Amino acid sequence: MSPVIEEHARARLITDGPLTRPVPVDLRYDAADDPRTVHITLPGGTDWAFGRDLLERGLRTPIERGAVRVWPCGRTQLIVELHSTDGVEVFQFEIRTLIRFLARTRAQAPATAAPADGTPEKRPSRTTPRPERGAQPARG
Repeated sequence: MSPVIEEHARARLITDGPLTRPVPVDLRYDAADDPRTVHITLPGGTDWAFGRDLLERGLRTPIERGAVRVWPCGRTQLIVELHSTDGVEVFQFEIRTLIRFLARTRAQAPATAAPADGTPEKRPSRTTPRPERGAQPARG
């Protein structure tokens, strides 16, 4: 049985008003439950579960899947927008917090786990030989 990874973090709740406020959130990952899923638990106990790859891709480019939208905000922030029947909640995270959490989940995840969207996870080969110096690409 693999251990559950939990990390307590702070996010900023973005509102229509001029001020944002920091809120505690919990990041959770349990490979035994589903190796492709991460959880963000918000104040009040609301738990959002979605694909780990959604957060990973959102670190680099805007992405949307279902009721969740994620996009980078500058070099140090990530925005997570959550849509529900109660409305929309927007949170701003420090990227380094999510990178650290995602790195821990990757280290714990089974090697055969595929992303939630069904596409195979691409991992660079560590055994790919380097081309000889001065070698030309193959022409076909």
